[in-house]
Amino acid sequence: MQQPITISIIAPIYGVEHYIVEFARSVLSQSYPHIEFIFVNDGTKDRSIELLEELIAKEFEHRRPQIKIVHKANGGLPAARRTGLEHATGEYIYNVDSDDWLSEGSIEKIAAKIAETNADIVYFNYVKEYPSRSKVKKERRYQADQQKLYVRNMYNHRSFGTLCNKCIRRSIFTENVIHTPKYGYAEDCFVSTQVVGYSRSIAYLDEDVYHYRKGIATAITSQQRCKRKREYALNFIELYLKYKDVPKEQNPIYPIIDDILIQAGWYSIWYRLGLFKEYPWLAKVVRGAKIRGGGSDVPLLAQIVTKLVAMF
Repeated sequence: MQQPITISIIAPIYGVEHYIVEFARSVLSQSYPHIEFIFVNDGTKDRSIELLEELIAKEFEHRRPQIKIVHKANGGLPAARRTGLEHATGEYIYNVDSDDWLSEGSIEKIAAKIAETNADIVYFNYVKEYPSRSKVKKERRYQADQQKLYVRNMYNHRSFGTLCNKCIRRSIFTENVIHTPKYGYAEDCFVSTQVVGYSRSIAYLDEDVYHYRKGIATAITSQQRCKRKREYALNFIELYLKYKDVPKEQNPIYPIIDDILIQAGWYSIWYRLGLFKEYPWLAKVVRGAKIRGGGSDVPLLAQIVTKLVAMF
C-alpha cells in the first residue's frame, strides 16, 4: 500500500497580529489529513503567537499533534524559513506567509497532483488580493522536463519566482546547498531559481491556491526604484559567484548566467549603480555573455549597449 504524501507547511510569524487568525484558520482547516504545520515565531513583539495559541485551543485542538510552534530570535524571513525546514519531517515543503491565506481544500489538490505525477515541484496559480478587488495570477504551463525554461522565465519575470506558488520535495533542500540572499528584495526568486534548477520534474496544478494580500498601491520614487534594482543585481551577482565554477550539468542556475551578467551591467548603466567599478571583473564577464534575442528583461538594443560599454 502506498504511503500517504506528507506536506510540511512552514509559516514564519512576525508582526501579523491583524492577519494571523484568518491565515491560521485557512491553513489549519485544510481537509487534507497528512499535514505538518510549522509556525516559526521570528521574535515577533506583538500578540501574533498569543492569538495563534488561542485559535488552536478554541478550534483546532484536534490538530495539536500535527502543530509545531518554534521560537527563535528575529533574523528575517530567509532565516525563519531555514529554521522551519530544520524542524520539518514532511516529504514536501510548502512555504507560506502568515499575512496571506489559502483556498479551501487546496492542499488536498496539491497532494493529488503529487500522487498523479510524482513531480519534485508542483506549482500553481495565486491571487493578488487588493483592498477592493482580486486579480488571479495564472502561471504558465510547462512540460515535466522544462525546468531550465521555467528558471529562465522566473528570472525574467515571465513566470512567478515566488515560493508561495510552489510545493517542493524536501530532499531538494536537504540534498543540495540552497543559498539564501544577502538582501531582501527578490529573495523568493533567488531561492526558487535554485530549487527548480535542482528538480528532476515539475507539474502544473491549474488551481488558485494562494491568496497574496496587497496593500494600497503607493508611488515608487526614483530613489526606491534604484535601491530595488541594486539589491536585485547584487543578490544575483552573488548567486552567479556561488555557481560560476559549477559544471553545466550540475549547475541549477546555468540557464540564467548570461541573463544575470547582462542585466547587472544594464542596471549599472541605466540606474547609475556603479557596479562596473564595484566589481572590476564584471566588464570582462559581461563581454563574454551571450546576447539573447528574446525572453530577456533587457531589450536587445540595451544588451548591445551594455556589451559595448563593458569594452571600455
